[in-house]
Order: sequence, then C-alpha cells, then structure tokens
Amino acid sequence: MQTPTGLRERKRERTHQAISSAAISLFLARGFDQVSVAEVAAAAEVSKPTLFKYFPTKEDLVLHRIADHGEEAARVVRNRAPGELPLTALHRHFTDGLRRRDPVTGLNDHPEVLAYHRMVFSTPSLVARIAQHAECDESALTQALVEAGLADLTARLVAGQAVTVQRILARRNWRQLADGAGADDVYPGAVRDADQAFQLLQAGLAGVE
Repeated sequence: MQTPTGLRERKRERTHQAISSAAISLFLARGFDQVSVAEVAAAAEVSKPTLFKYFPTKEDLVLHRIADHGEEAARVVRNRAPGELPLTALHRHFTDGLRRRDPVTGLNDHPEVLAYHRMVFSTPSLVARIAQHAECDESALTQALVEAGLADLTARLVAGQAVTVQRILARRNWRQLADGAGADDVYPGAVRDADQAFQLLQAGLAGVE
C-alpha cells in the first residue's frame, strides 16, 4: 500500500516537473528575459508562491538541469575503483558521458538540447549562475581530492583545472553542433580532445599522486 509520504513525494515530483516543463517551453519559445515568473506559474497552473517553493529564483527554473549534476566530479572521485587515480576516474566518466550523448558533455544534438544551451550561453544572468555552480563543483572536488590523499593546495589546483577542462570540452562540443555538425560526426574528435586534455592534467601531476 502506498504510504502518505510516498504520495506526497510523487505529487511534489509531478509539480516540480510541470513547472520545469512549462518554464523551459516558454523560455525556448520566447527567450529567458521575455518571460515572467508569473507567466510560468500560470502555464504550470500553480501560484507564484508555490513556484518559488520549488525554484527559489527565475534562473533556477532553467539551471536545475545543470544543478542535477552538482558535485558530480566529487562523487566520481569518491566512488572510483580501488587503485584508480582520481583523474583517470574523471576522464573515464567524461568519455562515458560522450558515448551516452549526455547533454552535460555538450555532445547532444537534439534540437531542444541545442536550443537550451544556446539560451543559457547567450543570457548573462544564466552564465553568471553557471559560474557559481562551477565554483561549488570545484570546492566539492577539492575536498574529495584531499580525501584521496592530495595536499590542500595541490587538490585545489587540480580541482580548478579539472572543472575548467570539462567546461571547455563541453563548450567546444556544443559549438560544433551549433554550427551544424552531427553528434556522431563530432564524437571521435571529442573523445580525442578529452584524451589529450586529461593526459595533460595527469602529466602535470606526475610524481605527486
């Protein structure tokens, strides 16, 4: 028998999804700055106070898709196989994402995904929030690397470089798709780029780990 708690959770999830879907549809159709929070609430058939319970800011209506990957790099490092180096685990995880066409890698050519990235990268307030997310990811990864045995400064430097590398690779992939290339065509080069980038990072750690 379904528990009351389970029913409430399912209702919350449905409301969350309804608000998110309404927001993304309106933003992609008209532009982020041209749509008000009140319009999103109306489209999702909820009140503004209810909307803000799920999404504290207008930017969160868009970036929760990215926030879902928050501290992912730290989790990858903590959950790596015994004996696997942290950067090796991050490299493996990124290339697995490329193979799956995970949108976070930039290598997904679904029209809505391309439009979503175009909107995000062309809206200053969203770009600023992405930078905040990256800073949180960097901090979490630093802690995971310290737990893995790196000294604090080394962990901070590696975390900053790893987060930046993944951002650059993802943006590079998206730009090629935005210019008209297909994901399948870009994939081999994207893998080579990831291999080169993580090899450079690993070389910089030679003798440290």
